[in-house]
Amino acid sequence: MKNDKLPFVLVNLAMTADGKIATANRAVHSFGSARDRRHLYALRATADAVLCGARTVEISEATLGNGGEQFRRRRLKNGLPEFPVRVLASGGGSLKPAARIFQHRFSPIVLLTTARAPQRKLTRLGKLVDDIKTTGGKEIDFPAALAWLRQKWKVKRLLCEGGGELNDALFRADLVDEIHLTICPKIFGGRTAPTIADGFGFPRLSSAAKFKLTSFQRISGELFTVFSRA
Repeated sequence: MKNDKLPFVLVNLAMTADGKIATANRAVHSFGSARDRRHLYALRATADAVLCGARTVEISEATLGNGGEQFRRRRLKNGLPEFPVRVLASGGGSLKPAARIFQHRFSPIVLLTTARAPQRKLTRLGKLVDDIKTTGGKEIDFPAALAWLRQKWKVKRLLCEGGGELNDALFRADLVDEIHLTICPKIFGGRTAPTIADGFGFPRLSSAAKFKLTSFQRISGELFTVFSRA
């Protein structure tokens, strides 16, 4: 059972009918409809913080904002600040200082990293982020990192927006409470194209992360599904 001192974790993403979240060369990473984009911002409007992997943030040039006035008002109605805390995960501290997210200072940016991240990189990133938390040797210790986010940054509800390796780490640590998955009528193919959970994965069926389908809705050719912790 999940520790109640950890945030409630939602994973949100869109995938193609063949299970890909980007093309093999990662040139195409955003392919959902405008309706799917609004769904993403609606979920952000319920979250204290948004979590994203370093490479995903760089490739997508994301800023992890609130989605505009409509969703700003929704956040305030939900008793939340105008913008979510932005949490970046990078085990090696490989985020580029020129990343677009650092050019927008509307809310705190927190970096989760590991002991293997070179100090020179952390010193450089320390000038761009509001806080750095180091846990784990080679991999981020996500249970410890998320407990710290809840204790220090008051994050009770955390929305993860990928990528696949970050999702995999959260699944393996049994931290994911809910998955919002939009299935889009496209096929990308490619054996190296990323999926919703890359990384190490589970070695046996018996140890796989288990969820139950709790809702689904078809809208203009896309299928919006929600899976909850089984």
